[in-house]
Amino acid sequence: MTQKITVMLGDGIGPEISDAVMRILEGAHADVAFECFSVGAKEYERTNALIPEAAYASFERNRVLLKAPITTPIGKGFRSLNVTLRKRYDLYANIRPAKANAALKTPFPHVDIVTFRENTEDLYAGVEHQIDADTVHAIKIITRSASQRIIEAAFAYARAHQRKKVTCVHKANIMKLCDGMFLDIFYEVAKQYPDIIAEDKIIDALCMRLVMNPAEFDVLVMENLYGDIVSDLTSGLIGGLGLLPSANLGDEYAMFEAVHGSAPDIAGKHIANPTALLWSACMMLEYIGQSDCAKRIHRAVDQVLQEGITLTPDLHGSAHTEEYRDAILAKLL
Repeated sequence: MTQKITVMLGDGIGPEISDAVMRILEGAHADVAFECFSVGAKEYERTNALIPEAAYASFERNRVLLKAPITTPIGKGFRSLNVTLRKRYDLYANIRPAKANAALKTPFPHVDIVTFRENTEDLYAGVEHQIDADTVHAIKIITRSASQRIIEAAFAYARAHQRKKVTCVHKANIMKLCDGMFLDIFYEVAKQYPDIIAEDKIIDALCMRLVMNPAEFDVLVMENLYGDIVSDLTSGLIGGLGLLPSANLGDEYAMFEAVHGSAPDIAGKHIANPTALLWSACMMLEYIGQSDCAKRIHRAVDQVLQEGITLTPDLHGSAHTEEYRDAILAKLL
């Protein structure tokens, strides 16, 4: 049966890269049907709603969402739309694979790191209180249940994908209670996976090691704020955010998105790189049981990158988004 997919077209470059990705999925004969919605700042200006109720209803029916970058209005009291969606649908596991591509030259040709980021609590959840005119408290919330399920997800992924090691990232030397509990749970869960190496790194030491020898890491698991920062770091190791896909998974719903911003400075210039959103769509295809289609798209993109002829400016080329899209489509014929 054809899988219906809710698509949030986003702001800035969102509509451009969404269109490119949907065209490529159609060219690869993905068995999907799209329900598309305008969301974000422009939608708010038009209707006073950042995300229309019809878009929420579509996601709740389809349970699978492909989301382009969304701009949350600044200074108007709005919580990040990403945080809103993750909390509303309990999308607790943010999975961000960073893998070097031989066609793109970087100082780190052997990077293959998957970051598992807890997605619903910690400082990043945005629980803040204004104490007085000069004092704000941000609350770091860490619970056993949320910690356990993200750690279990990381180990289960490692075993299913023949990964050798899971590294817990923390600051338990300072935050002895909250990060200490996360670390304790990590080693409790690790006992169930004797075939996988379990280790831990303090967050600052991890960042140093990632820029010295990233090939020593495999699967990383961590709390929300650390994961936001570390996954951007790993994207830099492989060539930038334009190449980093992302899945946000819960027990009932799944959202797939590029992790980069809406880039309003280049919106409408037709030079945006859709690869991160496209590879997120490939993660979506794998999630809905269409792995063969995802593999065909990956091969097509790899061929275009290897040729190095039709690349967008961020990949050191001069092609428009549509030209890059068409080059990928040609490889799918």
